[in-house]
Amino acid sequence: MSVVRSQVAGVGAYLPSRVVPNAELAQKLDTSDEWIRERTGIRERRIAADGELTSDLAIAASQEALRAAGLLPSAIDLIVLATATPDETFPATATTVQARLGITRGAAFDIQAVCSGFVYALATADNFIKAGQAKNVLVIGAETFSRILDWNDRTTAVLFGDGAGALVLTAGKGEGTTKDRGVFSTHLFSDGRHHDLLYVDGGPSKTMTTGHLRMEGREVFRHAVANMADAIDLALKTNGLSASDIDWFVPHQANQRILDATARKVGVHPSRVISTVAQHANTSAASVPLALVAAVADGRIKREQLVLLEAMGGGFTWGSALIRW
Repeated sequence: MSVVRSQVAGVGAYLPSRVVPNAELAQKLDTSDEWIRERTGIRERRIAADGELTSDLAIAASQEALRAAGLLPSAIDLIVLATATPDETFPATATTVQARLGITRGAAFDIQAVCSGFVYALATADNFIKAGQAKNVLVIGAETFSRILDWNDRTTAVLFGDGAGALVLTAGKGEGTTKDRGVFSTHLFSDGRHHDLLYVDGGPSKTMTTGHLRMEGREVFRHAVANMADAIDLALKTNGLSASDIDWFVPHQANQRILDATARKVGVHPSRVISTVAQHANTSAASVPLALVAAVADGRIKREQLVLLEAMGGGFTWGSALIRW
């Protein structure tokens, strides 16, 4: 049976040039490099320059993904951009990316699912392709989280960074089995009861301000491990696979302890978990594509391998996606 599969044609990434190591934060906050590394695994993060916008990061990552895919921007008929830090309240940052890439057809819109945003955007793009409504989709995760941090709060300021990652999905054919190349399934969840555990204390309607990120770290950790493990298990069960069948697990890069605990819970050796949290910190919707690009660039992720993405973010939102590369 012939089916439409959303296949990965190319990936790209962009990180701001400014590197902020833990030692620099320790000069301003009651913390230390050792304290941050022991509790999070983070060694450094990238911070966007003054005047460098989320759209700037997204465009740079998208241009790299298009080059890798061998496609001109004019081939793109849909842009789905995941971000919690848009350039403006409106219009969608995706439309800015569309314009600056010179694309004048199709549609472009943002998705807001915080750290799960890229998985949500990927699921949306996959469904557009399967429905025959798009052929080539640019899926982006881009954030300037440094703009919503309280830099006097050591419990959050040390955790986050800025960056962008992009992926080009294109319509292909498959036989409807797990031997196909492309996206096999996506699984999305949310539970708004946990708002107060991870949120930003501002917004145009509520306070007429941007606000700052607030988090209950221990509770977020507990939910993240359980929810991401459940999303992994569902992806495997849906496709008749086991954890041992997966070549690479690419989780949201929030905290190395969360990555390790989730791997233990689903029975995965840490060597098969892609981790970039030490270099990037938590880049929210950008973290999964940034990790993907790093693993593609260094040769770990190869064509035909099975790759499982998973993430959890404020809301709470969480989800997973299984792809044969």
